[in-house]
Amino acid sequence: MAEVHIAGPEGRIEARYHQSKDPNAPIAIILHPHPETGGTMNNKVTYAFFRAFVEQGFNTLRFNFRGVGRSEGKYDQGEGELSDAAACLDWLQVQNPEPRQCWVAGFSFGAWISMQLLMRRPELDGFIAAAPPANLYDFSFLAPCPVSGMILQGGKDEIVQKDSVQKLCARLAAQRGLHIEYRVIPEADHFFTNQLPDLVGHVHDYLSVALTPPQKAVNQ
Repeated sequence: MAEVHIAGPEGRIEARYHQSKDPNAPIAIILHPHPETGGTMNNKVTYAFFRAFVEQGFNTLRFNFRGVGRSEGKYDQGEGELSDAAACLDWLQVQNPEPRQCWVAGFSFGAWISMQLLMRRPELDGFIAAAPPANLYDFSFLAPCPVSGMILQGGKDEIVQKDSVQKLCARLAAQRGLHIEYRVIPEADHFFTNQLPDLVGHVHDYLSVALTPPQKAVNQ
């Protein structure tokens, strides 16, 4: 895992990057929770996502939003953070011009930003969102959501209301041609305390299926 610095809209973006040995490996960027409540790329859920994607063979990047760690700039209410994510995806694509697939994953505030990125970058093939804060932010921009993905929620989340996430998933699942895998980890709080192995297991389970090419019909 290498430390890298990416040229962002407000200056340097601090990041960590894992390069697969496969020249056409899929790529993924991982987005951390809210900068003003201590969220960084080293958040445990963010790092768990990062490791899971690495273990699935992805070229994987996690980074600090502006004003976090050694990333330059200051918090910008989500708009600037979306620009940071786009710049990081640009960098990742320059490093890997012919990936098999392109994914984004985010936790809490990072899930909100990641799903906005879906609407702006048609090359994205899938997403994983943990505890998307549907009771705190407007997700109506997902109309329609351009790609299928998985949403994870803690059954004992004290910050993101479970029913708000259920309603978001139901609204997305009703869109034609879209499959939203909604999974609840019953004993997990917002930060998935003591439940990270379960979270990682769900990520591996979902990606293993999502990355498997569909079987071609064989004429009998």
